[in-house]
Amino acid sequence: MFNSISKCRNTEDFRKLAKKRLPGPIFHYIDGAADDEVTYRRNTESFEQCDLVPNVLAGVEDIDMSTTVMGKKIDMPLYFAPTALQRLFHHDGELAVGKTAQKFGTMFGISSLGTTSIEDIAKHVSTPKLFQLYVHRDKGLTNSMLDRCKDAKFDGLALTVDTIVGGNRERDLLTGFTSPPKLTLNSLISFAMHPNWAFNHFTHSRFELHQIKHWIREGNKISLSIHDYFTKMLDQSMDWKAAEEIRKYWGGEFALKGIMSVEDAKRAIDIGASTIMISNHGGRQLDGSRSPFDQLAEIVDAVGDKIDVICEGGIRRGTHVLKALSLGAKACSGGRMYLYALAAGGQKGVEKAMSNMKNEIERDMKLMGVKNISELSRKNLRFR
Repeated sequence: MFNSISKCRNTEDFRKLAKKRLPGPIFHYIDGAADDEVTYRRNTESFEQCDLVPNVLAGVEDIDMSTTVMGKKIDMPLYFAPTALQRLFHHDGELAVGKTAQKFGTMFGISSLGTTSIEDIAKHVSTPKLFQLYVHRDKGLTNSMLDRCKDAKFDGLALTVDTIVGGNRERDLLTGFTSPPKLTLNSLISFAMHPNWAFNHFTHSRFELHQIKHWIREGNKISLSIHDYFTKMLDQSMDWKAAEEIRKYWGGEFALKGIMSVEDAKRAIDIGASTIMISNHGGRQLDGSRSPFDQLAEIVDAVGDKIDVICEGGIRRGTHVLKALSLGAKACSGGRMYLYALAAGGQKGVEKAMSNMKNEIERDMKLMGVKNISELSRKNLRFR
């Protein structure tokens, strides 16, 4: 077991260290997924069914891995997907991730269920910023988040469309995970067994869901599972017309996050989206659904010349990013790849994880014989 982030060479190393440092229910919230977790595993396994075919003698001393996402140039084709509850994993939370994104010149997303405010992120992080929107039953709350992001000059909005109800996250049911954590006998024992986490959590600023705290008590002062939060608090009547109205209200770069079919990708174009994020919510919603990488080629073939396509889910290695780019993705994003590192070591952990990924992408591009990610194509791939 690794005890130092300096010795963490890959995502799995950070996962092991996060498991050691977090109370059980909180670790399993990051690590778990829906039902039998088949889709969660498939998200990564799908990359292993595809082989890279390198070229040589290509003069690859200088590498350019930059790309453009939602109208903003980023220095590498991988960015931090928005994820909820980050200050449960480490007291620095979203600020640690945002500052790392700034250091590496990439994009950073924050969640409607973020634990750092929109305003604080805008104040302290200058890198391109993406806000991930959950549409709540309370339209005033939804509009308030949009207005705050406009005022804070966020660069893009991603409307999450795959959480119409909560997925069946059985690990959370088993551990009793809620937001905020309930103080039960089992949780107190788990906190006591992880004194560093408990000390930092209870001695730093109070855990709050900053985007929603002035509107609803659930998730802040009333403990609720994420499944129950999605099912009770989010708007189940949301449809394509509502998504288009949000796009118009926002008025800027607009993405749909959670697209998995060609039909929906085409409809995203019809309502004026500039980007789609192929994602199954990390396998945490519909178990038995396809992986983003499995769906990537047919979606790119159908709409890739009309809309930017992001591949999100299962990214663990630089080679995974290169395979997705070779199929036609504009960039990749991920959550667990940095959440394990955040839990393991705060900002230093996230920086080490992103440094690992950047080094892998650069080294693997050279080994592939490409100087620019635009040189990647399906000629570089073979499927088994």
